[in-house]
Amino acid sequence: MRQIATVIIAAAGITGFAQVSPAALPPPTTYNLTVLSGAGASGNSIDDFGLVAGSYTLASSALHASVWAFGSQLDLGTLGSAALSSNVQWPVKNSLGIVSGISLTDALDPNKEGWSCSYFLPNPNFNVCRGFVWEPGGKMRPLPTLGGTNGFATGSNDLGETVGWAENTVHDSSCVFPQVLQFRPVVWGPRHDEIHELPLIAGDDDGAATALNDRGQIVGISGACGIAVGGVSAAHAVIWENGFATEIVNPNGALYWNTPMMINARGDVVGFAGVPGDAAGNFTPPFMWNRKDGWVFLPLLAGDIAGVATSINNRGQVVGYSNDASGALHPWIWQHGVTTNLNGLLEPGSGLTGGIVIAFDINDRGEITGTTATGQAFVATPVESR
Repeated sequence: MRQIATVIIAAAGITGFAQVSPAALPPPTTYNLTVLSGAGASGNSIDDFGLVAGSYTLASSALHASVWAFGSQLDLGTLGSAALSSNVQWPVKNSLGIVSGISLTDALDPNKEGWSCSYFLPNPNFNVCRGFVWEPGGKMRPLPTLGGTNGFATGSNDLGETVGWAENTVHDSSCVFPQVLQFRPVVWGPRHDEIHELPLIAGDDDGAATALNDRGQIVGISGACGIAVGGVSAAHAVIWENGFATEIVNPNGALYWNTPMMINARGDVVGFAGVPGDAAGNFTPPFMWNRKDGWVFLPLLAGDIAGVATSINNRGQVVGYSNDASGALHPWIWQHGVTTNLNGLLEPGSGLTGGIVIAFDINDRGEITGTTATGQAFVATPVESR
């Protein structure tokens, strides 16, 4: 996602939560921390078996998608030469060990758009970016577009389906230079090279799918082209069910940055939202939504001004990160109606220098992955589950 800027937000509108007496809360869970990598890495996904996926930086400065499992790290490579970059950028929710993400290819983009991938991968030569799927024992498999140049994959489920967004061949007048081509939300699979376009909210031209579960529910965004990285592209948060798009309505009325990040098996959705008057996306608060309770803004850590809810597990635990006015990032977990800084829950003796800055995914065992202040991927394991 885009960099959270250092601008003040009024954290009003946190409604829908019952007031919980501190005495009624269970004692906070503490975590044992395991560092998975050296500097220049990030953990962005963790499945229920503890397989972590993300990226690490090579000596050449290229970024490569990577998985960590059973004490070992595997470089997934790229869809082109080793000098190019790839990444598993989104939490990937399945029990099959399938990983999906983005990779540069050797082909060059004739439109030199940069595309959505440029916000996550170094791409000085404007190489084409494509979504990929990787399965244990195999290698990266490129995912088709809608006839256009670039694509972006976010998550895969147990049915062999992957979601994301892909360009078609339409030159969209709502695009902002250097973006040229229209992009649409898509589902790939379950067969190889199978791609299905998802409908948009009426009146919109562009969009993206960001997460899915095994119940046929997909979430994402719908809006205008913009620069293909949120903003007006996320005029509306969306849930797709049975082939139909339904808006997840932001109660504050902002028509930008309304971005679901994850949906669990129960249909609970988390993400970040726009704020009226903040078209640049500097003030985003985290939110949670489901059909029963509707939309609620999650409380920020004391002193923080903007945040992102990145993932939710089937126990209803939410993780994310937020920033204060100086730009310092803080990782957090939300449970029992309370948002807690993850750094304050680490067991002594972890050996961590500088603390955690981003909590990005949480599995159903309560294990969390993310990034430390020194750029290391990690797993935080609840002490109660050991």
